[in-house]
Amino acid sequence: MSVTKPVPGPVGAFGTFIRDRDFPCVGAKSALGKGQLTHVVLEDMRSGAEDRRLLRAFYAFVKRYREDRTLFTSFAVSWQGPTGLSERDFERLLWERLQALHELDRAEHDWDGRVESDPDSPHFSFSLGEEAFFVVGLHDGASRLARRFSYPTLVFNLHDQFEMLREAGRYQRLHDKIMARDEALQGEPNPMIAEHGEAPPARQYAGRRVSEDWSCPFTPVG
Repeated sequence: MSVTKPVPGPVGAFGTFIRDRDFPCVGAKSALGKGQLTHVVLEDMRSGAEDRRLLRAFYAFVKRYREDRTLFTSFAVSWQGPTGLSERDFERLLWERLQALHELDRAEHDWDGRVESDPDSPHFSFSLGEEAFFVVGLHDGASRLARRFSYPTLVFNLHDQFEMLREAGRYQRLHDKIMARDEALQGEPNPMIAEHGEAPPARQYAGRRVSEDWSCPFTPVG
C-alpha cells in the first residue's frame, strides 16, 4: 500500500490503514466512514487479564447492532503488543484469545444457532453473545499486505450482515470487488480464500497460508 504519515496509537493508525486508497476491503472503509466501527484497545494479546473488559465492550456492541442492524458495522480490538510476531505465533495467540473469550462467554450464552461450532466445518463462524462473526486477524508480520498492520488486531465481522447482503443480491459483487482489489495490492490472488460453504472459514482467520491437513486449535465447550 502507499506510504502514509503515521498516526500515533492503534486507533489513529488503524484509521490511516483502512483509509489508504489501496486497502482492499471496501466494507471496512464504509464502516469507518460511517462511524460504525467500534475499536477497543488493550495492552497485551498474550494476557487474559483484560478478557472480561473486552467481553463487556463486545456485548454492548452486539446490543447496539441488534437495535438497528445497520449494514457495514464491525468491531475491532487491538493490543499494544506484542509486535514482531511470526505468522505462526500470531495464529497461536489469535486462537488462544478466541478460546478464552469463548469459555467465558459460554457461562451465559449459547452458540449462535445459525452457524456451526465445529471449526473444521465449512459452516463454522465464531460466536460471542449468541452472535456469529467472521474474524480477520492483522499483525505486522503478515505476508498478505492487506493483513499487515502495526498492532496485533482482530476484526469481528457479523455473519448476519453477510446474510443480509446475500438476501439483497449484493454479496457476490462486493466479495469479487474486494478479492480483485486484494489481488491488485498483493500482485497475486489470496490462496486461502474460498467461496462460502466450500472450506472451513477458520482457515482464513489468522491470514497465514496453511496446508490442507491444518487442524484448527479451537475446541468448543458444551
